[in-house]
Amino acid sequence: MKFDKDTVARVARLARIATGDAERKQLAGELSAIIEWIDTLGEVDTDDVEPMTGVGAMTPTWRPDEVTDGGIADDITANAPACAEGCFVVPKIVE
Repeated sequence: MKFDKDTVARVARLARIATGDAERKQLAGELSAIIEWIDTLGEVDTDDVEPMTGVGAMTPTWRPDEVTDGGIADDITANAPACAEGCFVVPKIVE
């Protein structure tokens, strides 16, 4: 598929990108080259290749579905400017 300046202008308008006439000509060439490169992927023989669901065999690890504080509340609040009773203290913004 070849892009011309008119197609680039339409795509740029849809994407709300301001382009000049000289820039449209350059973009037309670049977009055409990208589409040609993508078209070459269609030449690859994938008839005997099964679809992949992942890059490796993975077994999910399960943990109990329990509500906890994570056991690291002190570590989390250690860098806070102010904390009280394991919670962050923030300035009041609503009067």
